[in-house]
Amino acid sequence: MEMDEQEIKEGLSVKRILAQFKNDEGQLVGTPLDLPIDITPESLAILCNVVLQDADGNAYEFYVDDIEIRGSLSKTLESIGKEEREKMLEILYQPQDKFKVKAVTRCSSSIPGHGEAVIAVCFSPDGRQLASGSGDMTVRFWDVFTETPLHTCKAHTHWVLCIAWSPDSRKLASGCKNGQVCIWDPVTGKQMGHTLIGHKQWITWLTWEPLHLDPECQLLASGSKDGTVRIWNVALYKTTLILSGHTHSVTCILWGGEGLLFSASQDRTIKVWRAKDGVLCRTLQGHGHWVNTMALSTDYALRTGAFDPADRALEHIGIQGMSSAELKTRALARYNSLKGTEPERMVSGSDDFTLFLWQPGESKKHLARMTGHQQLINEVCFSPNGRLIASASFDKSVKLWDGKTGKFLSSLRGHVSAVYQIAWSADSRLLCSGSSDSTLKVWNIRERKLLMDLPGHADEVFSVDWSPDGEKVASGGRDKVLKLWRR
Repeated sequence: MEMDEQEIKEGLSVKRILAQFKNDEGQLVGTPLDLPIDITPESLAILCNVVLQDADGNAYEFYVDDIEIRGSLSKTLESIGKEEREKMLEILYQPQDKFKVKAVTRCSSSIPGHGEAVIAVCFSPDGRQLASGSGDMTVRFWDVFTETPLHTCKAHTHWVLCIAWSPDSRKLASGCKNGQVCIWDPVTGKQMGHTLIGHKQWITWLTWEPLHLDPECQLLASGSKDGTVRIWNVALYKTTLILSGHTHSVTCILWGGEGLLFSASQDRTIKVWRAKDGVLCRTLQGHGHWVNTMALSTDYALRTGAFDPADRALEHIGIQGMSSAELKTRALARYNSLKGTEPERMVSGSDDFTLFLWQPGESKKHLARMTGHQQLINEVCFSPNGRLIASASFDKSVKLWDGKTGKFLSSLRGHVSAVYQIAWSADSRLLCSGSSDSTLKVWNIRERKLLMDLPGHADEVFSVDWSPDGEKVASGGRDKVLKLWRR
């Protein structure tokens, strides 16, 4: 049966919609487009590349009201009950990294060696080296290619609680329960210079000045249970600044890309310091209990420095042979690209079951207070692209939040005991969590569901790290064994 002219017009009007792309900063891009209502993400990506004049043909994800467009625009609008005939629809586009990480699926090596629990594991910024710290008072380096022990480093006189790679991958710092800090050469396994002594109680955290601020990697900051933060010059092996002000243990410190140092404490505050002269800029207040953990939206760029996993040339040459000037240039470009035009954001997690989102370089007022966890929060992490926040809690869950607004997105449930640590894949598509239930779990972030269950540890998993090149996950725990996981 033939339709009359009016029915045809009505059918055409329903099938098209006026829309315009907008970027992460909320700015409208290009001109409004008359789109078919059933347009697919693939077609939107082609249009977006044309609008942005992007000759590389990058991949994108598209969102309407925080809901991703999957099958078609019409299905998305139907699912959120949005009026199809509104004046103009704004479609958020987000570039996706062409570099893709595949989920780890199996344990490739279980490497004994430590005599006590493995408390910390960490890949170097270029992903080519791996170190661990243990309750047996040693730091160990491991060969990530042959998956065998490389060096055993002895100098500490108590448990090694934390380790940190310099952003050029040429040095490793470790801190122990006796308040000592040691610097190690990963090539030889020898201690560099003498032990750094000054803290009166154990070391809780270590962080290096970012590579684009200090291409020689000479400055290291340490936080301690004695309530102070010390900045060390590791070339001279001496303290350059002591930052006092906290009334209880410092639990976490971060060195931001704008020259600010952030310290969280059991005194329920976060302090913002100017690293070059130790001036206290502001104190962030809001948490009702110990502040356990912090993360910056630029953490991935700060950690990896000049190393870009998408640059395949680096697979062969690495970053070891680059000059300081070249390292600084590459690191600054990567930092600026991730940060964009907005200030760094920071998220903090506490024993009060809440998270706070801040712009610590700009204001002492929080952007959002994030609630939902039922027990203390042990770790928070921004995704490498800065768009998402993951939080691990003793309530057995991992929660996902919007990295810009703090809006709750999803709960990832599957662990049957406290979740201790989490680690993102370099492409922000996967998340690995380690728990006191002795398992690791890999989560598909786009689908918000469990992708892989990884049993194997004989006891609690204390530490998890995903290599910056995306190839491996390392884990360690109470069973004294370091495990490497591959796809």
